[in-house]
Amino acid sequence: MSHLVMQQPAGVQPGYDEPMTDASLPLVARIVQDLIRFDTSNFGGGKARGEQPAADYIAEFLREQGLEPVVIGPPASVDGPARPSVIARWAGSDSSLPPLLLHGHTDVVPADPTHWSVDPFGGVIKDGYLWGRGSVDMKNMLGLILANLHDFTAHGIRPRRDVILAFFADEEAGGPQGAQWVVRHHPELLADAKVAISEVGGYSVQLPNGRRAYLVQTGEKGHTWIRLHASGTAGHASAWNRDNPVTKIARAVAAIGAYEWPIELTETTRTLLDRLRDLADLPESASPEEVLAQAGHATAFLSATIRNTSNPTVIDAGYAQNVIPASAEAKIDLRPLPGREDEVFAKLRELIGDEIDIEIIEQGIGYESPFAGEVIEAITKTLAEHDPEAAVLPYLLNAGTDNVSLSQLGITGYGWVPTKVDADFDFPGSYHAVDERIPLSALEFGQAALGDFLRRF
Repeated sequence: MSHLVMQQPAGVQPGYDEPMTDASLPLVARIVQDLIRFDTSNFGGGKARGEQPAADYIAEFLREQGLEPVVIGPPASVDGPARPSVIARWAGSDSSLPPLLLHGHTDVVPADPTHWSVDPFGGVIKDGYLWGRGSVDMKNMLGLILANLHDFTAHGIRPRRDVILAFFADEEAGGPQGAQWVVRHHPELLADAKVAISEVGGYSVQLPNGRRAYLVQTGEKGHTWIRLHASGTAGHASAWNRDNPVTKIARAVAAIGAYEWPIELTETTRTLLDRLRDLADLPESASPEEVLAQAGHATAFLSATIRNTSNPTVIDAGYAQNVIPASAEAKIDLRPLPGREDEVFAKLRELIGDEIDIEIIEQGIGYESPFAGEVIEAITKTLAEHDPEAAVLPYLLNAGTDNVSLSQLGITGYGWVPTKVDADFDFPGSYHAVDERIPLSALEFGQAALGDFLRRF
């Protein structure tokens, strides 16, 4: 694996609009490209390609930089491959400070190559972008971490404090075989960390008035995945049947889908709206939707953070057109605001009535971290150096990350993968999308910004 630690070629690098070979890429891009080429697709429900090849690559890279990685996780079984996570401690210059947990995940959501314009696992370089599944979510962050480790080591530099590096498996399925597993079985590897940094925030957005801002994720909505069960009387479909479970489940699904949750602001979303309103020069009377509409490509992400949401996603009923089944099921995705879990569940029960049984498949509790303190100051100062005219804003993620699992150890989580993109590039729209890609310039910006943060914080 000596190719991992090659120094940058001497001379001027090709422009990003010119053809580039793998060897001419910056180290950070080569690392991300290598990781993309490992198909670590996670299909959910314990079904996955497995993260072993990526974990082996990362562990070897860490060893070459003098670290001693621990590779742990559920072993391979007849039902599936091994699901290893990799954890290592990077010594800082002041070990008296609480360590920082810097983490990412090695799995990705599946990609159907018939819908892509390039091989989703080819690591293709085209039009100044690195294309491939994981280029945005989130092998880009893994590259930023490893490239900084390499460059710090090469120049005899250390981060200000110890950094616990964690590369988790299974995040795309909620982490039961990744971060959750590590928290349950080996909390000692993480427990002395106080702050964690990972996905999804850190990217830039441009307002209609030309102002640019970086969104730092300071919290997450919760998620509750539930299954609805309806029972009834089976029989021939030609008969009159008032106890049809398909009808019952359809009524419940329709009621959930039609309900419009009211706007509710948390501390995070209230701060975001206040600061975004000022940046956009909007009056106090502007509605939350009008304010969020100023956030460019991030508007869709942010609009889901000012209310609870409930979306039916799967209906399963029947086996023949002329048979009324004895039961029917539906799956619902609930995303409650932090602290609103019980309230959302009670409303759901009211909507569906007493004939429907509810089964909780998985539940993750939301959280909010303060948009203040030493870590936020370090992020803000770092971005001010690299993009002086830009603002820094907090936001609440409408999805979930491994920070939820880590919060069980009292670790305060933030999402910050520093990423500067052009105004016309829909970065948040690239998550889980066809033709996922990231600008090469954004990878170099991210490496530089993350490196400065590690020296500062």
